Amino acid sequence: MPQLRPFAQVDVFTAQPYLGNPLAVVLDGSGLNDAQMQGFARWTNLSETTFLLPPTPEAAAQGADYRVRIFTPGGELPFAGHPTLGSCHAWLEAGGTPQAKDRIVQECAKGLVQICRDDSRLAFAAPSFQRKNPSPGLLAQVAHALGLTAKQIISAQHLSNGTDWLGVLVDDMQSVLQLQPDHPALKNLGVKVGVAAVDSARAAPDSIAAKLEVRAFAALNGINEDPVTGSLNASLAQWLIADEYMPPSYVVHQGTCIQREGRIHIRQDASGQVWVGGDSVTCIRGSATL
Repeated sequence: MPQLRPFAQVDVFTAQPYLGNPLAVVLDGSGLNDAQMQGFARWTNLSETTFLLPPTPEAAAQGADYRVRIFTPGGELPFAGHPTLGSCHAWLEAGGTPQAKDRIVQECAKGLVQICRDDSRLAFAAPSFQRKNPSPGLLAQVAHALGLTAKQIISAQHLSNGTDWLGVLVDDMQSVLQLQPDHPALKNLGVKVGVAAVDSARAAPDSIAAKLEVRAFAALNGINEDPVTGSLNASLAQWLIADEYMPPSYVVHQGTCIQREGRIHIRQDASGQVWVGGDSVTCIRGSATL
């Protein structure tokens, strides 16, 4: 029988409601099967809906505080960034108490994800990722679908950290902001594409904050343009810092072209771990019948 379950809708990567990336959070997903979770995620029609559960015994023994399952309208993801921060925000706000004083540990299908407070905002440790060069043929087709010329592309990498993206670094912020992609063509190519450009005015080592402008196109998952994307920016950061396109600390602006003002704070610590941080704010509290 359906029951009332505590529910929150959280705006992630913003301190001001309705300018970030919304996330639906069912705070008690116990007893729900895959079809019920998928059906509710399809109904919310948000990019992601999460369901919080007790950690598995094995994960709890390793310090996990809760388990999360992450669904898009079309399927389950092993990991995603804004659902990680938004779910943690909702869990803490609902009275969740971490096992450790200095971190929260989330279990997801990708594994255990460390979350900490970074300058008063939550930040997750970017999970391990893999990268490889795209084939020239695919890159040419993607560039055509984006409306880019070959000379505008500085570099490109396939990026995978539980979700897969083709990351494309281009020469100018305006090139990013002026894109009008052929979304059906990108979907037919079977890729999600993240396009980024450095704000050259803020890229100098002595600048107040280096800035990266990012857009994420995910027609493959039924989302033409994602407002603010934690998983993409985690792997982008690992790539761009390692290859010295970006400094160890910078701020991502995303969502500009769809009337959002997403802000992601990237920081690489002394050990080389990349942290992906952002503000979250709860916009809706209540119950969902599931």
